[in-house]
Amino acid sequence: MQAIKPAEADGSLGELPKGLQIGRSVNQMNLEEDCMRENIYGKRISQGSFFARMENKAAEYINNPDRLNQLIDNAKNKAESKRQGPLKEVLDSLMALFRLVRAYVKREYLEVPWQSLLLIVATILYFLLPTDVIPDWLLGLGYVDDAALIGWTMNTVKSDIDGFREWESRKSDG
Repeated sequence: MQAIKPAEADGSLGELPKGLQIGRSVNQMNLEEDCMRENIYGKRISQGSFFARMENKAAEYINNPDRLNQLIDNAKNKAESKRQGPLKEVLDSLMALFRLVRAYVKREYLEVPWQSLLLIVATILYFLLPTDVIPDWLLGLGYVDDAALIGWTMNTVKSDIDGFREWESRKSDG
């Protein structure tokens, strides 16, 4: 990103740097850049051999409702105990993933494609591992990779999550 130039001699700011639009604050631009960076990092994690192993495990969990329920319980407990730091930004999204999987296990909501479900469960497995790409015990950094992968997963299966949230809303209204 280009730096903003000091005021011109006539007091105007002159030409705005490329990418800077009137009406967007610097904080909004930083947030957008952070989201883009997280998506790139999350995608990179999802393409690695470590995550491929999580996808293989996810298939095993999906085929065993009791194990899948236990997985969601463990992940929910971990998420609720980590409300600060990088996870704070993705906590609501993570909870939506848990609810979707729980509804799938109960056979209440089956409108999620297999590939999306596999990706969601693999992401939850990754989140539960303390020694993933960035070990969770590294203060200040340990959950950055988890947050990036959760954000990327949410973007990747956005239409499926939106459909689930609409279903939840209709269910609670009815």
